[in-house]
Amino acid sequence: MPSPPQALCRHPIVQAPMAGGASTPRLAAAVSEAGGLGSLAAGYKTADGMYEEIKQVRSLTSRPFGVNLFMPQPEYADPAAVEVYRNQLAGEATWYETGLGDTDVKRDDGYEAKLAILRDDPVPLVSFTFGCPTRKELQALARVGTTTVVTVTTPEEALAAQDAGADAVCVQGVEAGGHQGTHRDNPETDRAGIGLLSLLTQVREAVRLPLIATGGLMRGAQIAAVLAAGADLAQLGTAFLVTPESGAHALHKQAMTDPRFVRTELTRAFSGRPARGLVNRFLREHGPYAPAAYPQVHYLTAGLRKAAAKAGDPQAMALWAGQGHRLARELPAAELVEVLVAELDAARSAPATPDEAGRGAGGAA
Repeated sequence: MPSPPQALCRHPIVQAPMAGGASTPRLAAAVSEAGGLGSLAAGYKTADGMYEEIKQVRSLTSRPFGVNLFMPQPEYADPAAVEVYRNQLAGEATWYETGLGDTDVKRDDGYEAKLAILRDDPVPLVSFTFGCPTRKELQALARVGTTTVVTVTTPEEALAAQDAGADAVCVQGVEAGGHQGTHRDNPETDRAGIGLLSLLTQVREAVRLPLIATGGLMRGAQIAAVLAAGADLAQLGTAFLVTPESGAHALHKQAMTDPRFVRTELTRAFSGRPARGLVNRFLREHGPYAPAAYPQVHYLTAGLRKAAAKAGDPQAMALWAGQGHRLARELPAAELVEVLVAELDAARSAPATPDEAGRGAGGAA
């Protein structure tokens, strides 16, 4: 029988699986060794590449860790809209002296091959983003003792995950950095994201599963807040992005607290799917025109993003970040876990104010 996710770690802290290179084996192992739950991101990697990273984590720690998979994407992108966007980006390609990527790509991200590896050589936890696996797929992982988690952004998605047999859901608020893990990419709902505390309460009342809360969490007191609101664990991404163990580009790490980047925004500019990043020139200029075409736009802009990073120009990089990015602390991952736990303990043991005590005893609000 799979364990509930909260039984896999000593502290209620999960390091978010950040696709694109930030979630390295070193980072996952360091978090797990410190008592949290480290995570690998299999998104954009080959099945063999994922397996090599799993083996690296196992060489660094004997503690539990997780692996995140992207669900296959349906074909609904308009090829003409993608070509229009390609033409719009031609000037960027000329400026950075690079080509635009091929958009005739597979949309399954090697899903079946990755699942096969995870069934044959199980890891403690597997999570899913951009949709919900079938009951058969979840049962196959359950039979080998793997805990399964589905990322959800609405109560309806949480119910679908529960009905399919998931062991837990990761409740993602609109504050979260990187991609929104919606099960269906509907442009009409781009501005309809729900804040974490409100979403957490709605999901808590809709399903009976353990909940992992994620979205803008950067301090132990925030972890205490989501645990009090019904979460069993808290997942943090941006907080771990700036650690030495993270594989994020140095410019990306520096941008978290750079005064030039004062806010975040959901955009399709870099990938064709809504994702929260720091507002830079590329996002401002191209975000309003980017089509709903994931992963086509991701591959279209991949070369541009790499060329910008090589040129030392963060203004055309995908600077994924949660709304709490200005609170980032450049600490080693294990030390960050320790600090978060200390802050969590302090928040939990803080005495109630007289006003709070009065309300708790039935006093007037």
